[in-house]
Amino acid sequence: MNRPTDTAVAELRRWSLLQLGLADTHPADFSVVSGDASFRKYYRLSLEGDMHFIAVHAPPEKENNEAFIAVQQLMAARQLPVPALLGWDLERGFLLQEDFGDRLLRPVLTDVSAADRYYRVAFDSLVAMQQVPVDSGQLPDYDHQRLIDEMALFPQWFVKGLLNYELDDAEYRILAELFNALSQRAQAQPQGFVHRDFHSRNIMLLPEGRLGLIDFQDALRGPLTYDLVSLLRDCYVSWPRQQVADWALECRRKMADAGVAVPDADTFMVDFDWMGLQRHIKVLGIFARLQLRDGKSTYLNDLPLVIAYTLAVARQYPECAAFVALFEQRLLPLAEQQSWYREVAL
Repeated sequence: MNRPTDTAVAELRRWSLLQLGLADTHPADFSVVSGDASFRKYYRLSLEGDMHFIAVHAPPEKENNEAFIAVQQLMAARQLPVPALLGWDLERGFLLQEDFGDRLLRPVLTDVSAADRYYRVAFDSLVAMQQVPVDSGQLPDYDHQRLIDEMALFPQWFVKGLLNYELDDAEYRILAELFNALSQRAQAQPQGFVHRDFHSRNIMLLPEGRLGLIDFQDALRGPLTYDLVSLLRDCYVSWPRQQVADWALECRRKMADAGVAVPDADTFMVDFDWMGLQRHIKVLGIFARLQLRDGKSTYLNDLPLVIAYTLAVARQYPECAAFVALFEQRLLPLAEQQSWYREVAL
């Protein structure tokens, strides 16, 4: 049996066994599953009889574990497919939960046919999430300041940090005007439950074609299209533009049929585009920060697709013309000089 040597990990193992009513000397394998883009670390506790559980160390000074528990309970109350929580210790940042296995959605998205099958199941979860009650203060609002703060990661970490480009006052004004317009459009959408990380690396394959949802602790009350654009304009996989539009409108129809208040199709698709632009501008900053601050260089490989999404959408809207000019004339040539850059066609 594997035994961790790190003191905190050994404590997590001991605590997890006690949550299951077992002695800390009970035979058990305790192995690293993964980390993610946060400070959380995941371990699999395996017992005889093919019983498995996931133990999480989420340092309380770094992670909002109270929010994770609250959101898990909100989602579980609506029978959404989230891992059951079996115990927690907020002081130490320990959680024990159901094991959804290792099979992520991303590797099986090999073609449009496979994606269509799984996305239609994911749409059912998206519709169900819109039934989660969020109008009585259960979740924080995805408000103007939060949206702006997210996009501010772009000039700080991507433009200045990664590309080493100093924006002048006029260029900062271009960004400020665009960021304000994107925030206003997001807040004008119908508001509901937003998972916030609903994409192929946070959706698990479960038996019988079901999908499981993880990494939902940052959920907010926010724009209707946010999770849908996270799924369909995923930073880790891309699809033809018309296919994405077809899927988006299919999900809109499912929402409408379930009684969710949705705008007309044309308005919905503009909301979808602008929400995706807000998200991808933010992600450019986040992926750069993961490299520069946290030493997680693998996310650099995903920057070219995010750049392609950003420009493909921005080029469609006259309101984004100044931003497109700034990106194409100043930032794109610098990005093209980076070792991680490659052309991505959408």
